[in-house]
Amino acid sequence: MARILYFATLVDQLGRASEELPLPDTVRDVRALVAMLHGRGKNWVTALDEATLKVTVNRQFAELDTPIQDDSEIAFISMRRW
Repeated sequence: MARILYFATLVDQLGRASEELPLPDTVRDVRALVAMLHGRGKNWVTALDEATLKVTVNRQFAELDTPIQDDSEIAFISMRRW
């Protein structure tokens, strides 16, 4: 299972700091993971706005097209200013 970490304002917006998820075969990069999480509802779409996210994959800064696997650790950091 992939380990997903949420930092900064995302913890408050999403009500969690982390979770473990099995990734479907269709989720092969960070962008696809974000799209899958957007399916959870409007607050997820707002919180995980690609324009305001920084991402790490396995503790290395990454881009939305970075490949991920079921054993990856993906962290989302919100850069949004409130």
